[in-house]
Amino acid sequence: MKYFVIGDEDTVLGFGLVGVKGFAVKNAAEAENSFKEALKDNEIGIIIITERTAELIRPLVDAYLFTYTFPLIIEIQDRTGRMEGKPGIRQMVNQAIGVKI
Repeated sequence: MKYFVIGDEDTVLGFGLVGVKGFAVKNAAEAENSFKEALKDNEIGIIIITERTAELIRPLVDAYLFTYTFPLIIEIQDRTGRMEGKPGIRQMVNQAIGVKI
């Protein structure tokens, strides 16, 4: 199982340093093409996508999230931080396990 990252240049470069391949995107068309290419590779088990990139193609990401089981799609914050209104990792973990950490 492979990981794949889609996002801004800094995020893709950072993940690339640890061996994760990906696409740096600048607009919705590039984001959509990259997402569709990642979905075609059956070896990719986890797609990591920045929140801002996911927002560019939100209908496509949501349609896939609620339709298929693999690959797992994970949204992360980019170098500029969490988007307003999005929960942080601590809040998501607290909600998921019901224990405040």
